[in-house]
Amino acid sequence: MKLAHVREVHAPAGAPWRLAAALPARDTGGADPRHWIDLEPARRRAVAADPNLAHDRVLHRQPVTTLDDHLARGLRVEALADLVEGFVPRGDPEDDVALLEADDLRFGPPILRPPSLRDFYAFEGHVRTMWERRGGEVPEAWYRLPIFYFSNVSEIRGPDEPVWAPAASTELDYELEIAALVDTPALDLQPERGEEAIGGYTIFNDWSARDLQREETTVRLGPAKGKDFAASFGPWLVTPDELAGAGHAPGAGGGGATGPDLAMTAEVDGAETSRGRWSDAQFSFGDMVARASADARLRPGDLLGSGTVGTGCLLEVKDATLGRYLQPGDEVVLRIERLGALRTPIVARPAR
Repeated sequence: MKLAHVREVHAPAGAPWRLAAALPARDTGGADPRHWIDLEPARRRAVAADPNLAHDRVLHRQPVTTLDDHLARGLRVEALADLVEGFVPRGDPEDDVALLEADDLRFGPPILRPPSLRDFYAFEGHVRTMWERRGGEVPEAWYRLPIFYFSNVSEIRGPDEPVWAPAASTELDYELEIAALVDTPALDLQPERGEEAIGGYTIFNDWSARDLQREETTVRLGPAKGKDFAASFGPWLVTPDELAGAGHAPGAGGGGATGPDLAMTAEVDGAETSRGRWSDAQFSFGDMVARASADARLRPGDLLGSGTVGTGCLLEVKDATLGRYLQPGDEVVLRIERLGALRTPIVARPAR
C-alpha cells in the first residue's frame, strides 16, 4: 500500500491535505501510480453500501482526514488497507469521483506534524569517509551502538517544495536517506521485534549547510543550525508488505538483517551524483527502533532516519561529480527503488 497527502494542483491557497492511497495496479513496471483513491469518499461509499460498517469498525466511523489524525485515533497504518482492498472503481477510472489523477495532484509530506525526528548514522561507507576527512578512524562504539541525533520537526518539506541555504551559508548539501514511520506506541523493544512498530517507509533528504556544520562540530555537540533549516520527505509512504521479495542482506546489528536490497540514487540537474544500496546499512530499522525505544516511549508519527548512504552527499562526491555545492536553480532528485522519487528545487533564500 502506498499512502500520500494530496490536494489538487489548482486548489485554493490553504486547502487542506487529504489522505489518498495508490490504486493497486498490476504490471506497472515500477512506474509511479497513475490513480489515487481519495480515502474519505471511499469510506463514505463503503458505509453507504453497508451501514453496519460504521458500527462495527472504528475506521469507518469517522471521516478520514490525514494520516496524523488516523494515528491519533489509535489506528495503525495497515488498518487503511480495508478501504483500499475493498474499493471498486465505478466504470472508467477517469469518471469516478473517488479516484484522482496523479498529474492533477500536489503531494505533501507523508506525515504532516511528526512528534519527533531521530536521525541515525547507519551506513559505514558514509561514516568512514566523514572520519577519514578529519584524520581519524571510525570509533569502535559505532559498530556496537546505533547512534542518532534529534533533528527539527518544524521545517518539514514535501515533494517539490523548495529548499534554500540558511543565512550565512554557501555550502548547501543533500543527504540521501530512508525514513521509517513509527505507527504504534513502543517502549524497550528488542531488535528482533523493532520493525513490528514500523508502519511504512519513505525517502528522506536530510539537508545540510556544511560550512555551518563544520564550525559547530568543533564544539563536539550534536548538529544544530547546520541541519535544522529543512528536512524533506516523500513522495509517499510505502508499507512494509510492498517491499516483500526485495531480499535482505546479513547485517552486523542485533536485528540480523540490515534492509531490503534496493538501489538508492541522487541526481542534480539530471546527472547522477550518488549511488548506494539500502542493504549496505550496518544496522536494521529493527536495531534503530530498539535503540530509540530504550527507556523512552516512541509515539505514533515519530520518524526515524537511516543516516546517509555511502556516497550519498556532495561532501563525499562533490570533487568527482558536480564540482560544487548546491545553488539556486538546481533540482535535486533522490530515488529509492519501490519508494519513488523525491524532487526538490533549490531557490534563493527568501527575503524575510
